[in-house]
Amino acid sequence: MAQHVREVMTMEPVTVEPRTSVTTVARMMRDENIGAVLVTEGDRLRGLVSDRDLVVRAVAEGGDPDQTTVARACSEDLVTVGPDDDVDRAVELMREHSVRRIPVVEEGHPVGIVSIGDLAMERDPGSALGDISAARPNQ
Repeated sequence: MAQHVREVMTMEPVTVEPRTSVTTVARMMRDENIGAVLVTEGDRLRGLVSDRDLVVRAVAEGGDPDQTTVARACSEDLVTVGPDDDVDRAVELMREHSVRRIPVVEEGHPVGIVSIGDLAMERDPGSALGDISAARPNQ
């Protein structure tokens, strides 16, 4: 069983600049089959935007998704972990902050992302969430 975040995290997360349009980010999520993208300025983490963020903070507001930037939709108050942190720490933070994904940061730079699905597949692969997370995407 994995002990450290680096053993379960998704390495090389997809990143975008804050001025990227919501439409572009939504297409990236679709094409990469992912539910979250990290928002960076240069090589520094600025936020995280999930598929739900795009719907609730951008589309539902009625703005033009081609003109709305991801900076308006992303969560900027982030909880992060390091790659050498214990997996239990990531689980604890997800529970405490009611989040499903946590950026993995090393020396201020994003190096990965760990999701509740990653943890379920590692810790309880036979659970409903583990099964769903391991299944091929439906398109």
